[in-house]
Amino acid sequence: MLPLRLPLLFLLVSVALCQYDDYDDQPAYRHGPSGPNCHQDCDCPYNFPTAMYCDSRKLKFVPVVPPGIKYLYLQNNLIEEIKAGVFDNVTDTLRWLILDNNQITNAKIEKGTIDKLTALEKLFFSNNNLTEPVIPPSKSLDELKIMHNQLSKFPSGLLSDKENLTSVNVQYNQLTSDAIGGAFKGPKKMLSLDMSHNKLKKLPAGVPSSLEFLYADYNEIESVGAGYLGKLPLLQSLRLSHNKLVDSGIPAGVFNVTSLVELDLSFNQLKSIPEINENLEQLYLQANEIEKFELTSLCKYVSTTSFSHLKHLRLDGNIITHSSMPPESSNCLRVASDIIFE
Repeated sequence: MLPLRLPLLFLLVSVALCQYDDYDDQPAYRHGPSGPNCHQDCDCPYNFPTAMYCDSRKLKFVPVVPPGIKYLYLQNNLIEEIKAGVFDNVTDTLRWLILDNNQITNAKIEKGTIDKLTALEKLFFSNNNLTEPVIPPSKSLDELKIMHNQLSKFPSGLLSDKENLTSVNVQYNQLTSDAIGGAFKGPKKMLSLDMSHNKLKKLPAGVPSSLEFLYADYNEIESVGAGYLGKLPLLQSLRLSHNKLVDSGIPAGVFNVTSLVELDLSFNQLKSIPEINENLEQLYLQANEIEKFELTSLCKYVSTTSFSHLKHLRLDGNIITHSSMPPESSNCLRVASDIIFE
């Protein structure tokens, strides 16, 4: 079995706990006098002089950023626009730009601002009023978050040269399957893509084969294309809860891939347990319409070396009950620590 179980668990917990405010490298000490190279409305701690903190100050505009600043925190303000020239001193040095929780629209982002940032590594733009992504030219970009906006399109080609991009989170937007055609082609190092809470009818096409985490909960997905997961040989976690999946939309063996550790199909309209691989450890099927416990979906063969590695199986909120399990289930599910029916 792959030795990544603890890292996977750690990442899943970290995502749950730090989804909105994961500015991990902020210095612990932010108070006291600012250094001389700082805007008057912000703080630049002496012990972290390359960071400028302008968060939670009721600012309506992005201040002019002095030379030498690499980390810029502007979250929790009333910023409505970004004027040309504010980044002119840091076009090739600014690494982090945090703009969460403001009131920025695409129309109020002037040319000569984000489109000039050639060294940016992290761009956080959540909880604003964007209707399409704002992407810097930087090839160093590794993390992009545009959650809780009004994105209705994600044009193809925007990420084509982002060779270091590992994480994209665009949950809670208005994206449809047609609006994201080819949007995620290009980044060869992408590990995580979160498209939960959008209007997708199908899983995004053309995602990089490097992907390890794909989240598309709370959409309108009715089916998964045959061979879709075969193009993602490293995928560990797939979440498709709260969609419109039905048995006819699940091709035989589509989830039977060796890399998957977690599969969430809860809150759909499935009537049977889909076929999975014996390496899967977490399977969530609660709140479907499952009528029968089909052991062959979990174990094709059972022997001393061949059995399911499921540890957690949720079947509550279905038609079947614990009495539906065949007697030989215990041999197939020998490592399961909990199987929940109610």
